[in-house]
Amino acid sequence: MIKWILILLIVAAAASLLGMPALAGAAATGARILIGIALILFLLLVLGVFALT
Repeated sequence: MIKWILILLIVAAAASLLGMPALAGAAATGARILIGIALILFLLLVLGVFALT
């Protein structure tokens, strides 16, 4: 999931530099959603609610 977050952030940065605000916003929003999901999963792992076996 971290790989997809980094890819989306790079796409957002490149699109922003090339003057494509719609694509940059979409990529940044996707990265933001994935960061939220990763953070929630991490917190569940730390609190012991969800265990990876």
